[in-house]
Amino acid sequence: MDVLKELYETVLSRKGAKTEGSYTCYLFEKGTDKILKKCGEECSEVIIAAKNGKQEDTVGELSDLLYHLTVLMVNEGIPLEAVQAELARRSEKTGNLKTFHQVDHNT
Repeated sequence: MDVLKELYETVLSRKGAKTEGSYTCYLFEKGTDKILKKCGEECSEVIIAAKNGKQEDTVGELSDLLYHLTVLMVNEGIPLEAVQAELARRSEKTGNLKTFHQVDHNT
């Protein structure tokens, strides 16, 4: 988790900066809609890479998605610790398989 904390801190430091050539600064400048668009694009690319079955590509796309999600977290003022706490809370649950509504296809 240290690398995610370092990533978060780097992204956070770029939030108010106007660093020339910084992709992170560019995303903050363009705003929420651009950040959300990139998160959606990266999510789709993860799905495609995983479907193609090449682990190296999937790892790269997952890394891109985690980066863009981190930018979204910083943009929305969500501390990394809040997400870590939620994941820890969820990891304590067992037997939490959801029951899905059964659809009667004959009606």
